Amino acid sequence: MPGEATILHADLDAFYASVEQRDDPRLRGRPVIVGAGVVLAASYEAKAYGVRTAMSGGQARMLCPQAIVVPPRMSAYSEASRAVFEVFRQTTPLVEGLSIDEAFLDVGGLRRISGRPVDIGVRLRHDVLSQVGLAITVGVARTKFLAKVASGVAKPDGLLVVQPDGELAFLHPLPVERLWGVGQVTAKKLRDRGITTVGQVAELTESTLVSMLGRAAGRHLHALAHNRDPRPVQVGRRRRSVGAQRALGRRPRSPHEIDAILIGLVERVTSRMRAAGRTGRTVVLRLRFDDFSRATRSHTLARASAQTNEILAAVRGLRTAANPLIESRGLTLVGVAVSNLDDDGAVQLELPLDGHRDAALDAALDAVRERFDSGAVTRAVLLGRDQGLTVPMLPD
Repeated sequence: MPGEATILHADLDAFYASVEQRDDPRLRGRPVIVGAGVVLAASYEAKAYGVRTAMSGGQARMLCPQAIVVPPRMSAYSEASRAVFEVFRQTTPLVEGLSIDEAFLDVGGLRRISGRPVDIGVRLRHDVLSQVGLAITVGVARTKFLAKVASGVAKPDGLLVVQPDGELAFLHPLPVERLWGVGQVTAKKLRDRGITTVGQVAELTESTLVSMLGRAAGRHLHALAHNRDPRPVQVGRRRRSVGAQRALGRRPRSPHEIDAILIGLVERVTSRMRAAGRTGRTVVLRLRFDDFSRATRSHTLARASAQTNEILAAVRGLRTAANPLIESRGLTLVGVAVSNLDDDGAVQLELPLDGHRDAALDAALDAVRERFDSGAVTRAVLLGRDQGLTVPMLPD
C-alpha cells in the first residue's frame, strides 16, 4: 500500500435527484423523490424525513407528504455521468469506475503537476460543480476501502482526508455496517454477539471471525478492520457480473406474470453480455419479499454462455426451487445476474442443433435492436407488458 493518502473515492450526492434539482430550479432546496411506484432516488431534503431508495412510493409519501415526485429521466442521468467521468479523466488517467455516479482515482504520481492529493480533491469538487452543476463528495486515503468509507462519512457535499497516522483512530469507532460487504445479515450476526463497531471486529482473531461468518467473509472483514486493502486502482477493469432487477411493488403477482418479468430481465442481461462479447457460467436469482427479507439462489452452467434460452432455463429452475418462499412471503423485487464472466470465444460455437437455432434468434434480435432501438422487437410474451426501467450503467 502507498505510504501517503493518494486514492480518491468520488461519489455524486443523491445523483438522480440532484440532476432533477439542477435542471429544474423550482426543485432546489425542496424534498424530491424520483420514481412513483418505487423510490429510485431521494434528495437529501426528502431523506431527512426517512425516505430511502427502494422504498415503496406510498410509504415515501406518507413519510414526506410535501415531497415532489418526478418521473425518472435515464438519458439525462447518462449524459450527466459521462460529463462527470470526463472531469475524472481530466484529473488523472488512473480512474476506476464503480457505477455511473462513483469512481476511484489514483493521484499518487501527480504531486509535481497538480499538487497534494487534498488539493486535487478540492479542485475536483470545484470542477464537477462548475462544469456539470452537481455536488460531489470526495474521500481521500491510502486504500480504496478507507477512501470509500471516508466519502460516506463526509456526505453530503464534503471532502474528508484520512491521514496514514490516523487511519485506525478514524475507522475503529465507526459502526460495523461501514465495513465493505457487511449487509443486514452479517451485521445482525455481529450485533447479536455484541459487536457493534469496527474496532470490536478488529479485536477478534481471524479464526474467530471465520468461525462466525465463514472463511471468505471472516478473512475479508479481519483485513478491512485493520485497513489492509492492497488493491490498486484498475483502469479499464471489466465488470465481474452483468445483471438487471425489477421492483414489483406489493401487489400479488401470478406465476405467469413472474415468468414474463424473468424473461424480460434475462433478455436484458444476455443482450448486454453479447454486445460486450462476454459469456458467463454462474446464473444468480435474487429475490426480495414483502417482509423485506431476501434470498439469493445460484446455478453454475456446464459451459459459459450468453444465450437467452440457456440462461432463462437456469433462472426458471432457480425460481421453481424458490416458489415456496415466494408463495408464503410475497415477492416485491426480482433480479437476475450472470457472473463468472469470460470473454466470448469458440465455446459459443460448440452448440447442439437447437442451440444454433437459439443463437441465431439472439443474433437477429440484437441486430434489430442495434439498428433501431431496444423496443423495436421483443418476444411475444412481453408484448404490451411494462418491462420497467433500464438503469444506465458504465460501459463494460
